[in-house]
Amino acid sequence: MYHPDLIRHPENCPALVLNADYTPLSYYPLSLWPWQTAIKAVFLDRVDIIASYERQVHSPSLDMKIPSVIALKQYVRPSEHPAFTRFNLFLRDKFACQYCGVSTDLTFDHVVPRRAGGRTTWENVATACSPCNLKKGGRTPKQAGMRLHVEPIRPTTWQLQEHGRAFPPGYLHDSWRDWLYWDVELLA
Repeated sequence: MYHPDLIRHPENCPALVLNADYTPLSYYPLSLWPWQTAIKAVFLDRVDIIASYERQVHSPSLDMKIPSVIALKQYVRPSEHPAFTRFNLFLRDKFACQYCGVSTDLTFDHVVPRRAGGRTTWENVATACSPCNLKKGGRTPKQAGMRLHVEPIRPTTWQLQEHGRAFPPGYLHDSWRDWLYWDVELLA
């Protein structure tokens, strides 16, 4: 009987990347490298292999199992504040409209409209669904008779990581489970 990893195509064998302290570099999106990048990092002596798939790759002089979990040898200090991007904004707001709470047809809204001097900053932009954004228009929430569920703030990288834990990826290899969400399991 074959192990499921043996029939897995190498393209479907990403490596979970852990920092030197054995925590994931990122939860959302999950820090994954393609198998080629992981193997290159092994040969450049930048990572330690923690776990491997049963699937192997071959060269004329070497057979090697594809790494499934790797840890960086040098600690990478995460930046305190993440970049302002649409994705990070949605993650900060937990992929929900900050006016009505729906999670579909999302866009972003300037709390103080740009025409009134509002800037595109963490503290002035909130996730909104298209209907709420249209309803609010070029007014402030107070002028539009709308209320934000949560006032927009500049998040820390740690806050975004915590929010990301609520959105696990659709697929988790068994070898990754010991390295992900472990604090949630200990508290349960």
